[in-house]
Amino acid sequence: VQLQASGGGLVQAGGSLKLSCAASGGTFSKYTMGWFRQAPGKEREFVAAISWSGGSAYYADSVKGRFTISRDNVKNTGYLQMNSLKPEDTTVYYCAAGRPITSAIRRGELYACWGQGTQVTVSS
Repeated sequence: VQLQASGGGLVQAGGSLKLSCAASGGTFSKYTMGWFRQAPGKEREFVAAISWSGGSAYYADSVKGRFTISRDNVKNTGYLQMNSLKPEDTTVYYCAAGRPITSAIRRGELYACWGQGTQVTVSS
């Protein structure tokens, strides 16, 4: 499945953005969807993931309570609603699709398909 991330931009601290991840060329509903982020020179960081049905969601501690992951399997699109953004959230965000087991859902290497990334910049 091919993924196209969008929705990044520049926002002030405390503001909100909603990222989208449009899937094509496969059965999106078969896959767990994840969001990761990576700053230059740093390791890739897990942000959030959602099960194929949308029934279970998982978050990094750093975004819990501020970010919400969701998906619409009819539209073949996943989302990441980001509220109360902080300057430290500034980086490139990537969506991914795969079939990791639940205990390994935070491991990016278990996701086979990746989008191109979208830049999020939060000004202080």
